[in-house]
Amino acid sequence: MKRSAVALVAVVLAAVAGCSNSTQQQQTPASSQGGAAAAAPGAKFAVITHGGAGDAFWDVVKNGAEAAGKQYGVTVSYQSDGDPGKQSQLIDQAVSEKVDGIVVSMANPDALKESIGKAVAAHIPVITINSGADKSKEFGAITHVGQSEDVAGRGAGERLKAEGVTKLLCVIHEAGNVGLDQRCGGAAETLGGTVERLQVDVGNLADATSKIKAKLQSDTSINGVLTLNPAIAIAARDAIADAGSQVKLGTFDLSGDVVSAIEDGQILFAVDQQQYLQGWLPITFLYLYKKNLNTVGGGLPVNTGPGFVTKDNAAQVAKLASAGSR
Repeated sequence: MKRSAVALVAVVLAAVAGCSNSTQQQQTPASSQGGAAAAAPGAKFAVITHGGAGDAFWDVVKNGAEAAGKQYGVTVSYQSDGDPGKQSQLIDQAVSEKVDGIVVSMANPDALKESIGKAVAAHIPVITINSGADKSKEFGAITHVGQSEDVAGRGAGERLKAEGVTKLLCVIHEAGNVGLDQRCGGAAETLGGTVERLQVDVGNLADATSKIKAKLQSDTSINGVLTLNPAIAIAARDAIADAGSQVKLGTFDLSGDVVSAIEDGQILFAVDQQQYLQGWLPITFLYLYKKNLNTVGGGLPVNTGPGFVTKDNAAQVAKLASAGSR
């Protein structure tokens, strides 16, 4: 009888244990069983920027977004159009596809307001990047990822002033881009000299080189140039050489060519807003919002810059730029 009782107790305990294990398995969160993909199964995020394909800066943003999508097991669709009207249409299309989140750059915020409003009304979380930080919260975005263009401009102005620049040519490559005007305005605040703006077209680099060269030749009092784009930086470098000028050159944003020119002493510095993070972080934030309703920033922008690449650290950055992450 004792052995039978012991055996019976053992059977009951085993059954209880089996039920307990079954219950535990049913209550285990999917996120702990399947990792990132299980936490947001089938999630799709749309990245819609004003920077065109093949642009050295925006290619790195795209690399960051796609790398984050792969990391978290979500689908990332990247599209771009420099025409605000067409960019709005891309946002509308993403809304109609009922994506789980939208990342958008706002070079011309007012032109995108209605489309972003439709996304917010459809309860699609929106994160703005790169430009348009001042309108991001007003438009209903959950956060903005980028840099303060005013602060970055002031930093550039300070560095140029330290190099003895008293008259600066600030080259704007996209008409109507509020961020570019803020960069020039920030530089004017700290330079303590004269800042003159020159409009060029980033889509026509040969013409941009000619315009910068002509300006330097016609006004020899200009002793500094600040460009706001890596491709225009190289155009300005060539213009300075063609004009036989000794003006000091600084720029915003990185490319492999810009880093090489810094190493060679042809460009003093590049203001680095770490555009890879402007792709990676929004996808990370949308993933966390989808998975756990997390928000980041507390109503303030998440700053990715400004940092500065100079001759002192250019060699290290060059290796990263060649890999497509800087």
